[in-house]
Amino acid sequence: MKLNKNFLLHNTDGESILVPAGSAGFSGVVRGNQTLGAVLEKLKEETTEAELITALHSRFQAPEGAIEKDVAKVIAELRKIGALDE
Repeated sequence: MKLNKNFLLHNTDGESILVPAGSAGFSGVVRGNQTLGAVLEKLKEETTEAELITALHSRFQAPEGAIEKDVAKVIAELRKIGALDE
């Protein structure tokens, strides 16, 4: 999976913002923290859910299962708005 080219990512002061552009079928803005930003950065290149989880485990300290739940939630939301190419 990969971030759809019709979505632009902007990171500023610990906040990540995903904005639709071009012919994206979503109108709105997605805002999130550094965790969302790390997921979106990784999704600039083709990746898998397992690779996302591994990358976040190497970057963040979190309780067992928390990263897996966060990644699954982000992926589900990105699919819902059409921000992923799979």
